[in-house]
Amino acid sequence: MKSSAIKLGKYVTQAVVFLSGEKKTFHGIDTATIEQGEFTKFMLRDGRMVMINPKNVFYVEVFKEEE
Repeated sequence: MKSSAIKLGKYVTQAVVFLSGEKKTFHGIDTATIEQGEFTKFMLRDGRMVMINPKNVFYVEVFKEEE
């Protein structure tokens, strides 16, 4: 599945809030690489790949970045 974050542009920042209350912010997410499934996967601008188990996520905030 493709993410709706792609509507915001090529790169976004996501603040992910987990069920535990912990918050992680990811900058430079390439929206074309977001894949949703058992794990949500995406690539960052610097080449790192992030994998998140969506079962542990309470909500996600998405912000557009300047390109």
